Amino acid sequence: MQQTARLTRADGLARLERFAPRLGRAYADTRNTDRGPSAEPTTTALSPHLRRRLLTEQEVVEAALFAHGATAAEKFVQEVVWRSYFKGHLETRPGIWADYRRGVVAGYERLERESGLRKAYGQAVAGGTGIDGFDDWARDLVEFGWLHNHARMWFASIWIFTLRLPWELGADFFMRHLLDGDPASNTLSWRWVAGLHTRGKHYLARADNIRRHTDGRFDPKGLEEVADPLDEPASRPVSKLAPADPSPRGDVALLIHLDDLHPESLPLDGARVVRVGGLLAHADGAADPVIEADRTAMADALARAAAHFQCPADIADEDFAAGAPVVAPWAPVGPSADALPSVARLRRPWDEAIWPRSTRGYFQVKAAIPEILAACDVPIR
Repeated sequence: MQQTARLTRADGLARLERFAPRLGRAYADTRNTDRGPSAEPTTTALSPHLRRRLLTEQEVVEAALFAHGATAAEKFVQEVVWRSYFKGHLETRPGIWADYRRGVVAGYERLERESGLRKAYGQAVAGGTGIDGFDDWARDLVEFGWLHNHARMWFASIWIFTLRLPWELGADFFMRHLLDGDPASNTLSWRWVAGLHTRGKHYLARADNIRRHTDGRFDPKGLEEVADPLDEPASRPVSKLAPADPSPRGDVALLIHLDDLHPESLPLDGARVVRVGGLLAHADGAADPVIEADRTAMADALARAAAHFQCPADIADEDFAAGAPVVAPWAPVGPSADALPSVARLRRPWDEAIWPRSTRGYFQVKAAIPEILAACDVPIR
């Protein structure tokens, strides 16, 4: 899908309204089919908005439940909760992010030393491997900044098991170009395909599966369809989830960032926001369209914040707080968290309900979805 829409909350809400009639059984039945960039996607393609929280996870879940009820909307709700599970999992295992960053550096160092690997990598990112489908997805990623989720899985599998390229470099390629590039979802999805997230369980792209779920558009030859999962020395220890800070009272300066651009719904009861600042922290090496999307989304959030809180709102500088205590929405592991100064951090009820359950596999979270929705006062019919 060509991402021509502006990344604003209004645009996200309009897309959600347009797609809501298909968030029930139609979504469950067709979500694995990739019809290509010229067709309307079978998923919502709201991930660039959700990644920046121009829309919140809770409100899109509520829209699906309102339109279809719990049974028909079950699959869509599960997929939204999975995004939050990944964030909570990385939040409680931050060493995975640090190791991934080191792996990217090591991967580029290998490219400098190994000419064969350098050539294979160059062909892969340029869409010049000769593998039907894979080359198209590589070019689509750079041109449009988006790929269907099933195509991402096929691409990652071919990158790892057929081309034998370092998974960290593939994840970095995605992060540089995806308009919805999310540190948790991207890193852990690549690890899941490789067999590192769920140890010993990997994902192998098969030609027949690609042919069937692209409506015959692609029929790749020579895929490695029998391969062992990747391995690593040891699993990372679970870190205790850091507590959020209490909701402040009195005058505060609000610092917003690219992981949460819906300041109107932050838990700020008892506080009076006197100034809003924006923190722009892009992914390393982010492509120009991603940077522009970030800037557009931030400008939209600052304009909404200024109107909502009736105060000045602009990109933050050193003096933006003007003496008031600074508070920020919680920044999960990633560039925003790395750049966020030491300030009071607020966590949304949605994250409080899911993240503590995310220390192991997804299925313990999936089983708790009714409890999660109840804890967040999500109406279910």
